[in-house]
Amino acid sequence: MTLNPLAKRFPANFKFGVATASFQIEGATKQGGRGPTIWDAFSHMPGRVYQGHTGNEACDHYNRWESDLDLIKSLNCDAYRFSIAWSRVLPEGRGRVNQEGLDFYDRLVDGLVARDISVFPTLYHWDLPLALTGYGGWTDRDTADAFAEYTSHVVRRLGDRIDALSTFNEPWCSSYLGHLIGKHAPGEKNIDAAMAATHVINLAHGKAVQAARAERADIQMGVVLNTISTYAASDHPDDVAAAERHFQFHNDIYLGPMFAGKYGDQFLDAYGDKLRMQDGDMNIIHQPLDWWGFNYYYPATVKHDPSPNAPFPASVAVPSTTSNVRTDIGWEIKSDGLTHLLNHVYDRYDMPPCYITENGACYNMGPDADGSVDDQPRLDYLNEHIGKVADALDNGIPMLGYFAWSLMDNFEWSEGYKMRFGIVHVDYETQVRTVKKSGKWYAALCAEHGAEVAPAE
Repeated sequence: MTLNPLAKRFPANFKFGVATASFQIEGATKQGGRGPTIWDAFSHMPGRVYQGHTGNEACDHYNRWESDLDLIKSLNCDAYRFSIAWSRVLPEGRGRVNQEGLDFYDRLVDGLVARDISVFPTLYHWDLPLALTGYGGWTDRDTADAFAEYTSHVVRRLGDRIDALSTFNEPWCSSYLGHLIGKHAPGEKNIDAAMAATHVINLAHGKAVQAARAERADIQMGVVLNTISTYAASDHPDDVAAAERHFQFHNDIYLGPMFAGKYGDQFLDAYGDKLRMQDGDMNIIHQPLDWWGFNYYYPATVKHDPSPNAPFPASVAVPSTTSNVRTDIGWEIKSDGLTHLLNHVYDRYDMPPCYITENGACYNMGPDADGSVDDQPRLDYLNEHIGKVADALDNGIPMLGYFAWSLMDNFEWSEGYKMRFGIVHVDYETQVRTVKKSGKWYAALCAEHGAEVAPAE
């Protein structure tokens, strides 16, 4: 058997998996006692999502979970990263527990254990129970307490079979895309709300870690961040300073409180009054973590914004000078950005070991006449980026695993079903799953990982 040399660059205990999120694949939005979420409301509002697409059916994973777990097993994956829908567990966000929702995730976790696939749940992947928006959602401190209560219910029921638990997925998207840029639910464009949400999410993270460990002291706790690999457009001091401000505004708002117990000084000077911090908050947020997840897709290159009234971080994004290659969603491809960011954060903070919890590419090709899906560009993207993970390991960065985004095509938020990230193609009319060329390659890599190679004679 000819092994992929990439597979041999990783230690035997390194995890290779796939990742999904509840709202993107489950569908069944009115089944099993599930309550409505902000994404149900947002996607049903005209003009918010491409062609009015919703998550009503998505990939119907709620009803097809067993065959989907068989699919993951057929890809030879070690681990599965998925998210739990808060509103399936607590339809109103707090209070009444929906046992039918917990039962669903109980069966899902048992199914993974039975297939010898490690269990990597995320507590929050953007689908806030709609009922909690009545008091301000993530801009209201009470939501942090509600999140801790939800965490306790999940860990009490599932914690004995969880290999690693994440509090949040990409909180930047919840605070900035949801409350500042307006592209994601709840669709707000307000700097005060974005800053309030940033701090409440940080607080919720800390309280959830405490709540989980109160239920199970040994649970492996982490958080998943889409930390942006930031480059200065030039060596000019103004651009270098702009890159630092960009890093503080987009990355350090979570990395700083979680791993250093503080926000950046420049960021605090600009927006500290909008965070609405209280005494003791940092002690709650700054919990020791067992691991962290890095979601990487593309970098940011920025220059100084000389406009006299430019708000912090006073930086302007510019195209990279080294690559003009883009995926179908328009994102730049720069695999070096992965190692660039890892080197930066491990120099800057006291970080625990890392999983690449999402990495992948959007290419929208469908089945050929013979039914196969030739997505060679995605295969090339995965091959190149997994190679960079191996480079990080070689350079002493503590790397524990890699999760391809995504297991299958799914509801891509404001892009609806237009954009496809899966290594498995989904026909949304029939729900037929077809493993793409990239998926077959990844399955082979997973199978070959750790394989014993007979010594040459």
